[in-house]
Amino acid sequence: MGDGPGQAGPVAPLLIACALGIEQLALRTGRGRAAGAPERVTVLRTGMGPRAAEAAVARVLGPGGGGAPGTAVIASGFCAGLAPGMHPGDLVVAEETRAAGDPVRCTGTDLLADALARAVPGRTVHTGPLTGSDHVVRGHERVELRATGAIAVDMESAATLRTALRSGPRPVAAVRVVVDAPEHELVRIGTVRGGISAFRVLRAVLPAFYEWHRSLLLPRR
Repeated sequence: MGDGPGQAGPVAPLLIACALGIEQLALRTGRGRAAGAPERVTVLRTGMGPRAAEAAVARVLGPGGGGAPGTAVIASGFCAGLAPGMHPGDLVVAEETRAAGDPVRCTGTDLLADALARAVPGRTVHTGPLTGSDHVVRGHERVELRATGAIAVDMESAATLRTALRSGPRPVAAVRVVVDAPEHELVRIGTVRGGISAFRVLRAVLPAFYEWHRSLLLPRR
């Protein structure tokens, strides 16, 4: 059906990219309970690490991949918190993602943070730079990354968003759930409890993602 006077154009799809099977499971099972989903939403498992993320996103959004122009992209999953006082289950909304090269500015950070606060009440939502790494970060590396101003680190978000924008202009965002924090490192007792907490939070984020996606359709003032 064509667009008549006063009608909105076609709604761009939403692509949610994550690295791990457990992250994909959380997002897919959460999707079944979330209202307001876009007509076309895909949860893509990229595999671990920046190279895998780059290859998977390029395959989907690049020529011949079937990705619609302007598809909105959210990088999601788990992360390591860098700021003291962070806890497993806290949420991180990136203002920008950092890796080699220029940082990537994210779209609608404040709106997304507010939507997450409503979707997952009682959980702390942190906003700030999200940095990238090609390996799991612990100990002194965590301190060094925190000194750059970053509030969290993961392996795929920066590569995901950089590759998405390389394939064409589009809204991009990164939302991560803290599973590992300075006072709650993965090697410590309580890891299982923290992982379960993060999994439950990740299952609950979809309504906020959909609200962010809908907001992209509103006229800019």
